[in-house]
Formats: sequence, C-alpha cells, structure tokens
Amino acid sequence: MISYEYINKRLIDANQSHLLNFWDDLTNQQKNDFLIHLNSINYEEVNNLFKKATSCLNSENVKKLDNRMKPIPPIKFESEEGSTESQLEKYRQIGLNEISDGHVGVLLLAGGQGTRLGISYPKGMYSVGLLSGKTLFQLQAERIKKLQELAKCKTSKSGVITWYIMTSESTEEATKEFLEKNNYFGLESKNIVQFEQGVLPCFDMNGRIILEEKDRISLAPDGNGGAYRALKENGILTDMANRGIRYLHVHSVDNILVKVADPIFIGYCVDKQADCGAKVVKKSSPSEAVGVVCQVDDRFRVVEYSEITANTANLRNQSGDLVFSAGSICNHFFTVQFLEEVTKEHENKLELHVAKKKIPCVNKFGEKEIPLESNGIKIEKFIFDVFPFSDNFVTWEVPRHTEFSALKNTDDIGRDCPSSAKKDLYRLHKYYIEAAGGVVKGDIVEISPLLSYAGEGLCDKVKGKVFESPVLLIPEN
Repeated sequence: MISYEYINKRLIDANQSHLLNFWDDLTNQQKNDFLIHLNSINYEEVNNLFKKATSCLNSENVKKLDNRMKPIPPIKFESEEGSTESQLEKYRQIGLNEISDGHVGVLLLAGGQGTRLGISYPKGMYSVGLLSGKTLFQLQAERIKKLQELAKCKTSKSGVITWYIMTSESTEEATKEFLEKNNYFGLESKNIVQFEQGVLPCFDMNGRIILEEKDRISLAPDGNGGAYRALKENGILTDMANRGIRYLHVHSVDNILVKVADPIFIGYCVDKQADCGAKVVKKSSPSEAVGVVCQVDDRFRVVEYSEITANTANLRNQSGDLVFSAGSICNHFFTVQFLEEVTKEHENKLELHVAKKKIPCVNKFGEKEIPLESNGIKIEKFIFDVFPFSDNFVTWEVPRHTEFSALKNTDDIGRDCPSSAKKDLYRLHKYYIEAAGGVVKGDIVEISPLLSYAGEGLCDKVKGKVFESPVLLIPEN
C-alpha cells in the first residue's frame, strides 16, 4: 500500500509538495485514489521536460530557420500528377502485393476530442452530414475493407490490414463502445487493436504541476508524437512483429478524404526502400498556416509556418512555384524496423512543443476556476519529429482535392469545417462518376467506400447514365 509519507517525500524532493495542499479535505477513498494517482507520475522526468520545453519557449520566442533550410531534393520527391499511368500502376501493384501478404498496418491517430469542432466525444464518431450519415470512423473502416477486397482481386491472396487506433484517456472508452456497437463496420475485431497514448502533467509558468481538482492533477495527452512511446509500452510493436507487419501507414482521424493504406503511396515508399515517408500537398498560398517538409541542416523535418520569415515563405523558383511548397498533412509511411529503432534510440530526443493554455484549476482556497487568460502550459510531441532520424526519407505529393480536407473547426469559421469537408467529398465523388463516363446534374454526390475505394470499378454502374442530385451510390446486394 502506498503511504502518505512516501508520496509526500517524493513531492518535496520534486518541489511539487503543493499537490497535497488539500489533503485534509479529502475522504479516505479520495485519499487512497489520489496517492495512487500521484504515484504514477515520474516527477524527475516531467520536471526535466518542463525545463527543456520552457528553455525553447524562452529563447527569443521562435528561432527562424531560413538560413538552414533547403527544399526537398528531386531524388527524394515524386508526385502523383507528375507520374505516368504505368508508373502509378507499378506502385499500386507493389502496394497491393504487400497488403495481400499481410505486411501493411494502419495507425489511426484518434486521441482528439474535437473541442474546436464543438463536440465532447471522439472526433472519429463525428458525421459531417453526408447523405449516408456515415462518421469518419465508418468511412475509414470501409476503405480498409474495400482495399482488402481489391488486393485479393488483384493478387488472389487474402491479406489483412490490421487497424491500430491510438486513443487518449478521454476517447478510449467511447471509441471502444462505438466500434463494438457498430460491429466494427464489417472488419474483424481481432484485426483492430486499440491503445492509449500517454499523458503529461500541465504546468503553471513556474513549473508547478496544476491541480485540476483537490484530488487530481491536470493531465493532457502528450501529442501524436506520443505514439512512439505508446507503441512500445503497450506492446504494439511486438504485436506488429507477431503479425508479420512490415509497413505502417499513419494518419490523423480528421481528414475525410484520406486514402487509408493507400497502395500507391505504400508501393512508392517500398520501391524506394524508404524507412520513412511523408505524403504532402502543395501549399495553397505562401501564408497558409501549415508546416512544410524540407531539409534543415541536411536532415528532413517539418518546419512550422511560424519558424520562417515571410520572405522565405514567398520564395519562388524559375517556374513560378513556391520553393517551400510541400505542405505537411499528417500522412506518413514508416517501416516497423524504423519504428523499433526510434523507440529504442531516439524517442527521448524528440522535440517538445509548448502551448500556453487556459487550464481549469483549483485556486488557493480549493475552489475550481476557469481562467480568463493563459495560466499554464501543455507539452506535446509531434509525430513528424522523427523525420531527422530517417536514413532514407522520401516524399509523395498528391492533389489536395483528392486527398486532403481537414475537419477541425465549427462551420462559423468557414474553413476546415463540416461544411467544407462534406463539399470536398461530394466534389470528389462527382469527379469519380464523370471520370467513369457518367453525368451528374447537381453537386450532392456520395459513393460508398464499399463500392469504390478511389473511383475504380464504376464504369459498369455509371457509364452513359445521367444522375440527378442528390446521388448516393452503394453496392448492390
């Protein structure tokens, strides 16, 4: 049993003894639970994280990286639009072969609760109001199911794409219940592996851990870069090895157009013998608030828009294109071997990213407060911060309108919102029908992923036909 004296000494040694300020106000059960809660924290580690994080925060805001940046060299870059049909088919075939052999897994980053979206449940459970009413989780699960069918049809081998879902403390149970209730949207439960990312304490500006309640400290998810530690600590890398998985496609939950386990992207990375790869889109403008993939000190990384000056952001080449145009969309390829190396050798070297936040807390009187101004910081790690450790990094550029439409804000913001996501998916699906020889009158068009993964196989169903909006195409029974 954990004693008060033991925890109190640990807290005194870590200069965090204020966490027991309201000990006498707690019931016996609360005291016992709180001791367990406090004992779970490695105070030396989190104190060091605070020091490391705030040293970056205080170093004259953000250091500009302009003089250290170089664009992606051509040998490390290819694009869908710049490839021939035969080249795309080559990559697609490689990807489908790897899927059929059971070598491909998907890691879905699904720890976000959708606060900016105005919801209090996991973002994957959100529906943007499609004709079908499908949620993000359902769309992505059905794309996996269809892709397995396509791979079998192409290779005559039945391979499985294991779906790893990284949740957070706030999304774990709701996600599990939602998938169970919906029978995993046609996937086999044994091929869905759910696990939680880690959490880190929130700090005030002086390094004191914030009390959220009298008997609970304030914790926040450690960012999508927490995936690396979580993969190791939850035995996920071992599970991948046991299943024979060699390659992992990693993406965020909030891209409604994401091509899950995209065989062309997988095939490209495998063909180039890459250990790490990023799918990118062209920046829409020099000032678009997205990070860019480039080289810094001859190592690849994502440079945030706040880390470069406007002059560098506006640089153009002889063709008139932006020099730094490869917009990061949280869509990545990793070999499992590379992930194992990261967890063993590099995880503790990852950059820390600091955000000043309004963090609910208890005041000195033990009263709960919602601050009006930032009163503390949250520390995060980002998934792309392993790029510098790659020995063979590649990038694959895709058209934005076919692969990227983020869902982050409420409709009143007017961008990266439910309305824009729905509109982008409808526009893409209308394009699929027209490319297959059909005609659509109107703009409300949805194609079930169970019918077509990315526009393939539609000719027999749509060629020569005229469709009146709204259009919903589903598989025939």
